[in-house]
Amino acid sequence: MSNTVQSQTKLKNNTLVPIIIIAGLFFIFGFVTWINGALIPFMKTINELTDAQSYFVASASYISFVVMALPASYIINKIGYKKGMSLGLIVMAIGALLFIPAAEARTYWMFLSAIFIQGIGMTLLQTASNPYITILGPIESAAKRIAIMGIANKIAGSLGSVIFGAILLSGIKGIKEKLMVVDEVEKSNLLNTMADSVVTPYIIMALVLFLLGVLIRKAPLPHVEAAPIEASETGEKAKTSIFQFPHLWLGVLALFVYVGVEVIAGDTIISYGISLNIPVEEAKFFTTYTLMAMVATYALGVFLIPKYISQSLALKASAFLGIILSFCIVFSTGFTSVLFVAALGIANALVWPAIWPLALTGLGKFTERGSALLIMAISGGAIIPPLYGFIVDIKKEDLIVSGASEVNALAEASSFGYWILLPCYLIILYYAFGGHKVGLKKG
Repeated sequence: MSNTVQSQTKLKNNTLVPIIIIAGLFFIFGFVTWINGALIPFMKTINELTDAQSYFVASASYISFVVMALPASYIINKIGYKKGMSLGLIVMAIGALLFIPAAEARTYWMFLSAIFIQGIGMTLLQTASNPYITILGPIESAAKRIAIMGIANKIAGSLGSVIFGAILLSGIKGIKEKLMVVDEVEKSNLLNTMADSVVTPYIIMALVLFLLGVLIRKAPLPHVEAAPIEASETGEKAKTSIFQFPHLWLGVLALFVYVGVEVIAGDTIISYGISLNIPVEEAKFFTTYTLMAMVATYALGVFLIPKYISQSLALKASAFLGIILSFCIVFSTGFTSVLFVAALGIANALVWPAIWPLALTGLGKFTERGSALLIMAISGGAIIPPLYGFIVDIKKEDLIVSGASEVNALAEASSFGYWILLPCYLIILYYAFGGHKVGLKKG
């Protein structure tokens, strides 16, 4: 018994420093990812966009995971997890620097290009760090380790949302009012001045990312490998292709819709609050509400998993809560509805930590490829939020044609758009109950 206790203590000591380092990386891409909630209304104003167009800010970031995930897995297979993390940070820094010429030109496609390049860096970082933390210890407690990563990620997201909300959205209501009455020259000057406000924070961000990219090369991260695929005792042929793991592919689908609803919960809530005529000074904190709800639930997951509840049970509870909250958002109004959107953070928090170990179970030598596919699923954040925006635009036009004022039409349409959440949570619910078992041997 004493030998067992000693070995467990040694394992904890060996993994503590790597967990802290990887948590730092999750903090970084949490900060970068969740400033989109402030960037969306900011870009909408300076580039004079529709709701649907403004959500391409999220698309530019998340579509990079489709483009880069498989190449990232090959790169990491060649250079290793640590060098992959370093390269990801440096690419993110390059993307941050591109915000400077984008602000000078005030051109939307240049901003989207800079966000896309940052997304490529985050893809490398995520493709390396997620499987690393998953297989750093026992698979049964992987959700606990990933929940710790989530705490770092969302605390950083909260800070990023507040800081960039204060920098980018300060005085935006007054600027919008001025834009309606000034001539074209004055309008252009106002928008150019507003665009220039991104330069200093992104220069600082680039410097920090470059520095960390260099430092991570010297970090004490041990080499880890996934457990091999167990040999069959019934004469079953060994797995020879990634396509022979249906539970993985269903996990990719579940993760795809999950990232979509997570991004909607975090990135639409500020715009939603503004559409309900809530002052910008108050609405700019709404993304923080969502992220703090996630942090609290992550902390609960660290305590409960796997000692008191299993990863699959956590996923079932999350999906059920997401379905309930989806109805609550649509059938409530005003600030109460905003709070229900924020409460999606509770429903979303344990989905990512639960899906990863369930989807990677039994993959053995296919773990890196499976991880790349799961990273590609992050593209749900590129597709589902713009669909929300399209629904809002179409519903708003219908309501205006029916005689509603533009203000009331936008508020009602923004609420109606949240119906898109329901099918997403139903897919997650299926994966929680049976999808994660498809194709795996019983017992």
